[in-house]
Amino acid sequence: MELYIDNRQNQIDIDDKTEELLKKIAVVCLDIEGYGLDWEISVSFVTNDEIRELNREYRGKDEPTDVLSFPFEDEFRIGEKMLGDIVISTEKVLQQAKDLGHSLQREISYLAVHSMFHLMGYDHLEAEERKEMRLKEKRAMKELGIFKDQEVEP
Repeated sequence: MELYIDNRQNQIDIDDKTEELLKKIAVVCLDIEGYGLDWEISVSFVTNDEIRELNREYRGKDEPTDVLSFPFEDEFRIGEKMLGDIVISTEKVLQQAKDLGHSLQREISYLAVHSMFHLMGYDHLEAEERKEMRLKEKRAMKELGIFKDQEVEP
């Protein structure tokens, strides 16, 4: 598995510890779905301004959001497969971690897990889909040992 990190913000330091955590998250989520590890995934950390532009362009919502998922669909699947792109607003991470009373690493972890399942085809528009996706997210967070009231170690 290849994980590409693109840091386009300066609110949160995206260090080696965070990168290792993201790799671990990707592996656990892929394993839950039986996807294997021959995938490429990109994770971009951006400002609210940038994610707002993306949200407006791709979802028609002129507001910042915490995370966007862009699944890559390639019918040819030659070599390593691109699963898709995850875009996380670090300003939202900071605010939501504060509002919810948990660590930045826990918030980044949840958003990455959530987005990974979007990349693998899950959605939460309908109640039954939402329930299934939430169960997958909870399983991943449990397997990762990431809980709301603790610091996260990769």
